[in-house]
Amino acid sequence: MIARDDRPSQPGPARTDMNIDLDALTPDQVYFRMTQTLIPRPIAWVLSENPDGGLNLAPFSSFNAVCSDPPLVMISGGKKPDGSNKDTCVNIEARGDFVVHIAHRDQVRAVSDSSATLAAGDSEIARLGLATVPFEGFRLPRLAGCRIAYA
Repeated sequence: MIARDDRPSQPGPARTDMNIDLDALTPDQVYFRMTQTLIPRPIAWVLSENPDGGLNLAPFSSFNAVCSDPPLVMISGGKKPDGSNKDTCVNIEARGDFVVHIAHRDQVRAVSDSSATLAAGDSEIARLGLATVPFEGFRLPRLAGCRIAYA
């Protein structure tokens, strides 16, 4: 796959086209190029339930709205460094319930900190001292500090 910027030239300094042969890059390099060029890019902060009933929280940059009727969002979960599925994906497949939050800019540090790879069952919510509140009409709670949440 070749990525190419074919926007028409604008008046001003000379423009340099960028062609990137994505097939020649490692998956980590492709991820970096895509996340740095597909902007603005929303971040989903996904809460799911661990097998022991504890709560898992992880950010996903491969996220977007897919459909409005029915309303659907998509997250794409990669793998852990050891090649196993991320806990969020395992939890969603096993239980089907999850909450997608859109974090406020004041929460950027917590979003970043929640991306750390932890042992399965270790709760980012507990580790980061985040509060949850009941989510009306849904089994799982939502983060207290997030203004937007989808279930």
